[in-house]
Amino acid sequence: MYDLETRRHALDLLDQGLSQNAVSKQTGISRAAIRSWLVRMEPLEYARGRDCPRCGDTPSPPEAPASYSYLLGLYLGDGCISASKRGVYSLRIACADAWPGLIDACVEAVQIARPANKVCLVSSPGCQYVTCFSKHWPCLFPQHGPGKKHHRKIALAEWQQAIVDAHPWDFIRGLIHSDGCRITNWATRLVRSERRRYEYPRYFFTNLSADILCLYTDTLDKLGVEWKHTNGKNISVARRASVALMDAHVGPKC
Repeated sequence: MYDLETRRHALDLLDQGLSQNAVSKQTGISRAAIRSWLVRMEPLEYARGRDCPRCGDTPSPPEAPASYSYLLGLYLGDGCISASKRGVYSLRIACADAWPGLIDACVEAVQIARPANKVCLVSSPGCQYVTCFSKHWPCLFPQHGPGKKHHRKIALAEWQQAIVDAHPWDFIRGLIHSDGCRITNWATRLVRSERRRYEYPRYFFTNLSADILCLYTDTLDKLGVEWKHTNGKNISVARRASVALMDAHVGPKC
């Protein structure tokens, strides 16, 4: 937990023109934490007791829409919601141990969504389950339902689509961080009768749900990113200009 003085200092450095990466290196604070402070600087105790934005007489979108858009991508990729006792639900998002920065970013996004609830890590071989209990997860993720996502219809509510339309790159980043990757691909070709190897970066997104694949590609289309199916569950982005766009807004996992 960082105090207010530390948070203000980090944001002051951003105001001076430093990048989030530079501030992170200078202060030792994760970029995920710095990003969350741009949305809400106050520590969690200042946010205790806030109600669910979807349960009021006039439902409203989450107060941190960019963070929610990212969390929505994570949930659709590697998240699940399970009912427990007394009407409480647990949200669990699987994050590989190989990407500690992703774990931090996921924890921050979940905590921003439900600031009054505790977020914890549950270890499993090779991964951490970012876990949080709340009565309101089905309100925030109406895609929740019985069975696996690829066995049922997945569609965004109007208010969710409005958030994704306003913050498409955060949504794409969440999907890639959950079920995607950036790799270095290679191929060979003949150059003056000599076969040579060349390498190029490529993004893959893999999901068994045709609906989730469609949400991903529809958003890429709106962003001007070219893509293609490699099979029924994989989407590839390999064109140089499109990879450059993905690198600028998503980048490799860390």
